[in-house]
Amino acid sequence: MSNKKINELFNLAGQTVIITGGSMGIGYGIVKRLAEAGANIVIADIDEIGKTKAQTISQEHDVKAIFIKTDVSSEESVKNLIAQAEKQFGKIDIFVNNAGIFPMSPTLETSLELWEKVQAINLRGVFLCCREAAKSMIKNGGGNIINIASVDALNPSMAELAAYDASKHGVWGFTKSFALEMAKEKIRINAIAPGGIRTEGVEKMTSGQTKVAEHPGAPKEAPLDVPMKRMGEPNEIATVALFLASDASSYMTGSIVVADGGMLLG
Repeated sequence: MSNKKINELFNLAGQTVIITGGSMGIGYGIVKRLAEAGANIVIADIDEIGKTKAQTISQEHDVKAIFIKTDVSSEESVKNLIAQAEKQFGKIDIFVNNAGIFPMSPTLETSLELWEKVQAINLRGVFLCCREAAKSMIKNGGGNIINIASVDALNPSMAELAAYDASKHGVWGFTKSFALEMAKEKIRINAIAPGGIRTEGVEKMTSGQTKVAEHPGAPKEAPLDVPMKRMGEPNEIATVALFLASDASSYMTGSIVVADGGMLLG
């Protein structure tokens, strides 16, 4: 890497980024940050609110942003995503695998249908997107893939998330193995392990209880028992994604960056 200045290191102008699950939460936080850095954006999501979000990004950041409806668990849908992105932008420089679900369910009560749905979206989706994105990147001399894992890929955060934890352990294992394969192709592949982040999905799962833990008198059973005593915000993961997407992380591949407010220290 040349000795670029700070403003050059984080400049993504002219690059094309695909973010799965980019319509809300962490995904949309990443969309906004990478668009601010000058990248053209593809929001890939099952939720068509992404159309409106893409229009907003185009207007606010003066970049080209589009929405492509995508089911990451479907091979056909993922191949269509790559084909449409290439048609619109010519190439794919950065791919962020963010789409995922995290239903809570006691293992003894978890149906095979629910187990396989979680694996299909969280793990199969990462495999399909990485495989197809890498094929595209190889044609253009390299690229950059960022997989959103979880602190649960390293240690369970709470009970009743066995299906989710298994999928995220898989994401981390796959990230390392695929990074080893793709290094020779000049494709870097890294992961982010977020802790508790205040997103629409987390607020719904906890019925708003996450807010309680920010007060000094919060009970120990509050879902935010972390050293920093607060939830993270989507932007705090987005800035990590910007680092990994940029030349500032040019000598990193097969790595995981933990952003959890100290949760794993407990």
